[in-house]
Amino acid sequence: MTVVNPERTAAQAFEDGMAVRTRILGKEYVEKSKSRVHAHNEDFIDMIVRVGWGEVWTRPGFDFRTRRILVMGTMVAIGAYEEFVMHARAALEDGFSLDDLKETLMQQAVYVGAPRVNHAFHLVDKLIEELLAKGVTINGYTK
Repeated sequence: MTVVNPERTAAQAFEDGMAVRTRILGKEYVEKSKSRVHAHNEDFIDMIVRVGWGEVWTRPGFDFRTRRILVMGTMVAIGAYEEFVMHARAALEDGFSLDDLKETLMQQAVYVGAPRVNHAFHLVDKLIEELLAKGVTINGYTK
C-alpha cells in the first residue's frame, strides 16, 4: 500500500483516523466505543484506527460517500451485519440517501445473493424505525 503521507507519524495517522472515524460514524458512537477498549484489544483498535481510518479512508481517489457504499456492500457480502447496520445507521444519520442504500443492496443482490440482501433489507427496516423514533430525518424516506 502506498502511504499518502510517508512523513506522518503513527500518532498523526491515529489522530487523522480518529477524526475520520468520528466524521463517518458520529461522535456519539466513537465516544461510546472508547469504553470497549481494553488491554486485550487496544493494539487491534489502534491498528484499525491508524490503518483503516487514518491511511485508507484518508486516501485521495474516493470520497466518503463512495467509501461508505463500498463498506456497506462488503459488510453484506461477508455477512458482517452488525458492521453493516453500524455503517448504515451512521450514513442515514449523516444524510445518505435511502435510495442510495437501496441501490447498494440491489447491486449486492446480483453478486452475493438474494438471501444476504433480503436479510440486510430487514435490518434496514428495523433501522428506519429506530431512527424515526429518535427523530432522525431520513433522506428519501416515504411511508
